[in-house]
Amino acid sequence: PPTVPPPPGPPARGSLSLHRAYLRSPLGLLRLGQLVLGAAFWVTVAAQKYEGAAHFALFAAVLVWLLTLALFGLSLLGRWELVPWLGSRWLLTNLVHDLALGVGLYAAATGIMGHKAKQRSFCNLPGYSQHCLYSAYLSASICGGITACLYLFSGLYCLSRRCQDQRDII
Repeated sequence: PPTVPPPPGPPARGSLSLHRAYLRSPLGLLRLGQLVLGAAFWVTVAAQKYEGAAHFALFAAVLVWLLTLALFGLSLLGRWELVPWLGSRWLLTNLVHDLALGVGLYAAATGIMGHKAKQRSFCNLPGYSQHCLYSAYLSASICGGITACLYLFSGLYCLSRRCQDQRDII
């Protein structure tokens, strides 16, 4: 009997490699800063005994951090086209993520942690013997404020590229 060639397999995708131009771009560097400071924010809050509105601040920080990690990973590998519907609008996706989620949620989380630090400001006095959360809340609010600014800068970067009729993130 004649041999039948095997059916063709799925089209081969290119090998995974780092998109180094993205890593050196302003957006790539801002994403690295957002990931580092965002992790510092939520680790600082999560390592303490937190209560009340700090639950929302921690939720917001972790949510935005995970979404930022996904955006960074897909952009670094150059695989954003794998995301249905959003991949063809990657610059707009980054813009909305940065300005709506990043700035909005981190500003709210920063305000919450700043308010909690102000409520605990009495316990940073010399001689206070109880466990004090003031420095943790203050550290978290500072990290959150800087992170919100980084999201604002990356959002403005994406907006300027969009206004210049460019469709790519770098």
